[in-house]
Amino acid sequence: MTDDIVLYALPVFGLLMAIEFGWGLARGRNNYGLADTLASLSQGLLSQVVAACTQLIQIGLYALAFPFLTLTPHAALWQHWEGVVLAVLLYDFCDYWLHRVSHESALFWAAHVVHHQSRRFNLSTALRQESAYALSGWPFFLPMAVAGVPPAQFALAGIVVLFYQFWIHTEHIGSLGPLDRWLSTPSNHRVHHATNARYLDRNYGAILVVWDRLFGTFEPESEPCVYGTVVPLAGWDPLHAVSVNYVDLWRKVGRARGWRDRLGVLFRSPSWAPAGAPAATPKEVPVDARVARAQAAAAVALFLVSTACTGGLLWRADDLGRAALAGVAAALVAGLWAIGAVLDRRLPPWAAGLVGVASATATLLLLRLA
Repeated sequence: MTDDIVLYALPVFGLLMAIEFGWGLARGRNNYGLADTLASLSQGLLSQVVAACTQLIQIGLYALAFPFLTLTPHAALWQHWEGVVLAVLLYDFCDYWLHRVSHESALFWAAHVVHHQSRRFNLSTALRQESAYALSGWPFFLPMAVAGVPPAQFALAGIVVLFYQFWIHTEHIGSLGPLDRWLSTPSNHRVHHATNARYLDRNYGAILVVWDRLFGTFEPESEPCVYGTVVPLAGWDPLHAVSVNYVDLWRKVGRARGWRDRLGVLFRSPSWAPAGAPAATPKEVPVDARVARAQAAAAVALFLVSTACTGGLLWRADDLGRAALAGVAAALVAGLWAIGAVLDRRLPPWAAGLVGVASATATLLLLRLA
């Protein structure tokens, strides 16, 4: 069900991004860059490939735990609209804590950081989704199982909360007055994505910022936002973006002395370091890269092919065996890697084209033979 909903939503997301892009151009406030946009959208495709391969982890483990944890296994409430609304509120509350821990604990931040790596803030940033959350996020929602939310309603609530957050990733909607006090709005979410000192680790709510007000993490927008991460990401490779913080954590753990410091590196704030550890020195990274015409053409073509092939995967995911699913995923990941590689000038356009052809051919063959 989730794959189908995402598949049908993709054209809508594309249309809304085109409208935002056109609106920005018309008003002289375009905040899209080719490399950044392709990197964000490639990250979104990668997250969908991973999601197609890990449905058991994301929803299946909740379904497995549900009969053992629920206190109201046969409650009719969840079949009515009141139950759907309550499930969304419960999901939003649990997501607040997952989101907060994902900023305040280095190991969880390593999974979530990809969503914040863009130095721009637009609707494409909303699609820059995490690929590793399937492994780390699901335990935070088990209180919903205790409350009796059935797996189907849990999945639906997750879709509602996820889709709500799409529209709040924009700079073209200003303050919404009283709504800013209660809801996660574009103004509130701009604060969340900013690296300004006063904005760091604020406004975690997905739909409601009531949770932030209750637990002391709310901050209104009061100065221009500077987006990205404190340590900027260099490059456009989606695989590098996903793995860079894990590699950094591994190195920090290796340098730490004693288990207390090692656990501190993993679970304390991402900015925490053991006594005597060298301080991180952020490098200056340009907001966007100048992309040559041949590189741009190759990257855009690769992205369009990867999008079509990912759509095919989502359409056929339930029909694929494990081997075919793994093969399609590997082929798609290779194509997405090539997008970043050509933008980073590590791969010439002709070689990226060959990777794209091989990726698409392997994907189509595996989907057809399944």
